[in-house]
This record gives sequence, structure tokens and C-alpha cells, in this order.
Amino acid sequence: MLLASDVLPNYLTIVWVILAMVGGRTAAMCLNRIIDADIDKLNPRTAQRAIPAGNIKKISAMVLTFLSFTLMTFATWQLPLICKQLLPLAIFILVIYSFTKRFTHLSHLVLGAALGAAASGGWLAVSGQITLPVIFLGLAIMFWVAGFDIIYALQDIDFDKEHKLFSIPALLGIKKSLLISRLFHLLTFLFLAAIGFIIKVNIFYWIGVFFVATMLIYEQSLIKHNDLSKVNQAFFMVNGIVSIGMFACILIDKIYMLML
Repeated sequence: MLLASDVLPNYLTIVWVILAMVGGRTAAMCLNRIIDADIDKLNPRTAQRAIPAGNIKKISAMVLTFLSFTLMTFATWQLPLICKQLLPLAIFILVIYSFTKRFTHLSHLVLGAALGAAASGGWLAVSGQITLPVIFLGLAIMFWVAGFDIIYALQDIDFDKEHKLFSIPALLGIKKSLLISRLFHLLTFLFLAAIGFIIKVNIFYWIGVFFVATMLIYEQSLIKHNDLSKVNQAFFMVNGIVSIGMFACILIDKIYMLML
């Protein structure tokens, strides 16, 4: 939203975008847990998740999924026409992801597309039109997410092979998967940099871009083909810092621009 305009978005747009995001993410996470409940029960790493552990009933998760998609739809309907037109596509991506590990090794990219579409949706809610920078933003986030999801999937490489589930680690092994993850994160940096050359930004945006690059290099350094002990540190901590740090730099850049 901050990148999409030379001015700050109005408060109602911010409210509706946040509600759409909360609804969409909650629905997608619930649906993922419902669809994967039987698989999660078999996997020692995920057996204690709420549904397989019996802490939450599937029907309760289904009700929350329905209510969350309803919230997403209602909030999106308060946004520009392009957001309404793309709503079915957004819901399709959120739904289809949970099935992709059953038929394609590219499931990591589908997950990335879901999060990339979310950020692009925030941009479209402000600008109302599809342009090259918003496409680059979606691609940057898609490759960022796919890159760290490959790292996360390394934990389940043996389980995925045994149960004939699809992932890049299950297909290519650890070494080649790490190379692809690094390539994806390089593409993240390149697309973020490309945005900075296309739209009007200042120094703080570029600080954010190189901060992201530094953190992704650090993330990749934590994982070795013969040592996966720091996967959770790389996956949860580093990527949380990446997202918060980049947002902070974009916000400061926007405030600085408005003060000029």
C-alpha cells in the first residue's frame, strides 16, 4: 500500500485491506490444517497440531474457514473494481495450495504466489490498476517465500518420499534444493531492486533492499547440506526480521518523501 502511491493511503483503504488479509490468511491456514489433517497425523513433526491431536474438531475449523472467507469477500467488496475482479483468483490460489503437494513439486511457488498475491492486492487496493512494479512486487515475494519454504521442507524430505508427497527437496535432495532456494532469494533481491528503479523511492528503500539481501544471505548461511539443526531459526526468526525490516524502511522512506 505504501509503495503504490506518492501519498499515504486513506485510513478506510488500510482498514479494508487489513480485514481482507486477516480473513484470507485465516481461511487459508484453517483450510490447510483441514486438508492436511490425515497427513499431519502421520508425521511426527506435525502430529501435535490442533486437529490431528484432537484439540479442535474439523467442523469447527470449517466454520472458521467459511467465516474468514466471508470476511475477506466483504472487505474486498469495499475496494476498487480490480480487487473485486481478482477475488475469485485470490480465493482459488488460497484453496489450491493445500492440494499441490499431492501432484506437483512446485508447491513452494504456489505458496509464494499466494503471499505475493496478497501484497499485490494491497498495492491494487491503492492504485486500482495492474502495472509492472506491482507484478515485480508479487514476483519478489513469491520467490522469497518459495526460497524459505524449500528450506522448511528439508525437515520432511524422508517423510515426503515415503508417502509420495511432492516437494523440491523430495525430488532433488538437499544440496540441489539449497541451490534452488539461493537462486530464488537472488531473484527476490533483483525484483525488489527493479521496483526501486521504476517507481519513485529514496535512500531508505534501498537500505531496505540491501538489508533484505544481507538477511537472506545470513539465512542461507545457517543451513548446510549436512546440518539442518538451524532450520527453524532460519525459517521463523530471519524471515520475520526480513518482513518487519523491509516494511520499516518503506514506511520511513514514504515519510521522508512526504517531508521533502
